[in-house]
Amino acid sequence: MKALTDEQRHHWDTQGYLILKQVLTPHEVALFSSEIDRLRRIPGFEPVRDKALPIGHYGWLPHADSLDDTGWMDRRDLLPYGKHFVDLMDRQDVFDLIVDIMGPYLCLSMTQAIVRPPSETFPGYTHTDGGEALRCIRPSETSHPLAMKAMYLLTDVTEPDSGNLTIFPGSHRRQIPYNTENPITPTSPGSLQIMGEAGDCILFPHAMWHGPCKNRSGRARKTILYNYCQMFMRQYDFEITPAIAEWCSPRQRRLLGDLGYDFRPGSYFYGPRDQVEVITGEAEEKPYKEINEALGIRRKVQTAT
Repeated sequence: MKALTDEQRHHWDTQGYLILKQVLTPHEVALFSSEIDRLRRIPGFEPVRDKALPIGHYGWLPHADSLDDTGWMDRRDLLPYGKHFVDLMDRQDVFDLIVDIMGPYLCLSMTQAIVRPPSETFPGYTHTDGGEALRCIRPSETSHPLAMKAMYLLTDVTEPDSGNLTIFPGSHRRQIPYNTENPITPTSPGSLQIMGEAGDCILFPHAMWHGPCKNRSGRARKTILYNYCQMFMRQYDFEITPAIAEWCSPRQRRLLGDLGYDFRPGSYFYGPRDQVEVITGEAEEKPYKEINEALGIRRKVQTAT
């Protein structure tokens, strides 16, 4: 597997992000962009508009706020919509570096498609992933991150105020005081709007303060996000249906939480013996009959409810 260069490692450790250039081909950019337009018209998981629920809570809604392809959209759980979404979870040029950063004991935790339209009123916002509790957790400089994201750009953001991902470099290591009466915004001191082209991928950890800035570009910004977390945290956005399992390679099934045997107490806290080989691609699919027989359990695949 590929590994970070010394320059990339230094930048990740000190600044907390990486920009990988043109990991998606123009054809793939067009494909995923059109797929986002298609998903807009299909029922799916989107933010619930109930102010009594926590920020970030998602529910099953009929469609995005607007059927206009340039309108606002925030869609979760992309894997059921096609094998191309499944295959993006371990795309080599990106996934190899994620494994080098996080280590092999990881899983895919979330998938998300986002459209941020141009607006004269939306100011952008800034947050960390994982809510209030995880916001206060900071890994040491030598530890693996608990979670991280790969953001694929499907539109150019080569000018400021184009809905750019805005981060606070170094905030993955240093806590920024959080005051609800004076919240951090994309224009607070220390912020950086990341420029990129369609096909680029931005890597950053959960602890990084980040968010979209205002979009005055006159066109919508489209992105796809894939989240990864350490295996003991497990995924939270999907389940392995039979249809998805048929699309998956052994490594992809492992990333979705399929350990090769039914859940037992202690699962996910201690990885399977072949975890490193499966994640690095050094192992072919192995029969788990012997394992299951030793545990006295039956192999099964989760079904959709």
